[in-house]
Amino acid sequence: MDPSVFFVKSFSKAFEVPDKFKDKCIRSMMHESAPGVYTFDMMQPIFCDRLLSEVEYFEKWACETRFRIMRPSTMHRFGVALDDFGMKGTLDWLMRDFISHISKILFPDVGGCSLDSNHGYVVEYGMGRDVDLGFHVDDSEVTLNVCLGTEFTGGDLFSEEIFSCSHARGTAIIHRGFHRHGALATTSGHRFSLVMWCRREMKKHRKGFSNDCGECERERQARLIQSVAARKKKWFGVVGEGDDAS
Repeated sequence: MDPSVFFVKSFSKAFEVPDKFKDKCIRSMMHESAPGVYTFDMMQPIFCDRLLSEVEYFEKWACETRFRIMRPSTMHRFGVALDDFGMKGTLDWLMRDFISHISKILFPDVGGCSLDSNHGYVVEYGMGRDVDLGFHVDDSEVTLNVCLGTEFTGGDLFSEEIFSCSHARGTAIIHRGFHRHGALATTSGHRFSLVMWCRREMKKHRKGFSNDCGECERERQARLIQSVAARKKKWFGVVGEGDDAS
């Protein structure tokens, strides 16, 4: 990803300044909508369009092949985990080079720049999908939520304080994972969001949990290989037998 292509100018510029000015520039683009809840402009429409295109293709392929999609969390009946079609590297880069620095400034008490793992997914709200989301906390130290669009009404995000935030396309909300929050009903259209749960020291915390989970990891790798092979077949023709789709 080229930051100048996918990020809005105010966001990319804040990370391009010399280090001694960077923290101040990052803080200046943040709006604290409620205690510990920050909103800012982040993604350009081209990023939103391309990510939604990949999600649409993956879901279409899964439907045609009767492939079971593992939903990204127990809170959602719809949505896809981005690791399932090859975006782990992109999410790691986003967390390492951008979210970790923001977290170092805003949330040093929950790890800040020591974030070292993530779970990223896209969810959809609207008629025939999940409509709203009640009060909950996330399985993360820091959560990033970026509105991908498209056209919708409702869907405001809220927290335990008296606070409500209209989620416009390309805007992001970042907060501690344990901060209670939810989403009001999407009353028309469909609202898509990119959500990243960012965590720290997961390998240390998971020692001794051998069931975390070899079978799940094998299934995840099989899904990734199949979906990427399907994409290559569309682009380049038939993928040869034994191709590992890497």
